[in-house]
Amino acid sequence: MRMRSGPAIAGVAALAVAGMALMTAFEPVWAHGPTRQKVRESIEINAAPAKVWAVIGNFQDMSWLQPVTKTQGEKGNEIGATRKLTLTGGGTVEEELYKYEPDMQSYSYRITKVDVKVLPVTNYSSTLTVSPAPDGKAKLEWAGAFYRGYPNNDPPPELSDEAAIKAVSGLYKAGLEALKKKIESGS
Repeated sequence: MRMRSGPAIAGVAALAVAGMALMTAFEPVWAHGPTRQKVRESIEINAAPAKVWAVIGNFQDMSWLQPVTKTQGEKGNEIGATRKLTLTGGGTVEEELYKYEPDMQSYSYRITKVDVKVLPVTNYSSTLTVSPAPDGKAKLEWAGAFYRGYPNNDPPPELSDEAAIKAVSGLYKAGLEALKKKIESGS
């Protein structure tokens, strides 16, 4: 049996090293920290879209959302407008309007300050949109994107992805149901 030596062995060794490097490069990569979560809820309301927009279209008025007891704000519906919501129990949420499209019956805002004990999220943004639905009804959609309340790995249960999704989804569903009831009853 004849043994190879010199450049042939070096070439085989180089290929082996290159192969190991490629295998390492394509190993699964484990993400660190939280991932952005999304929640989208909608409801049909037995009213014209314009009537629904008249109730929700003012960024400075969140009286239609049950846990809100007071809204204070500046700049109306201008981009950059701010509002501070006081909630039942005394918690507060500060928000900023970053997109307002009355012709599309839609606006988007972000939370600029909230205690994670009040709402277990960070980096939250949301959009409310009214659109026509069949039979002269309106569809109201509330969509949000956010990170959980705990920014690092291994969050406590109350600041986990699941807790954040549950809190936001629950808020949206309750808010939409209350708004539907308010508009349809005429109160």
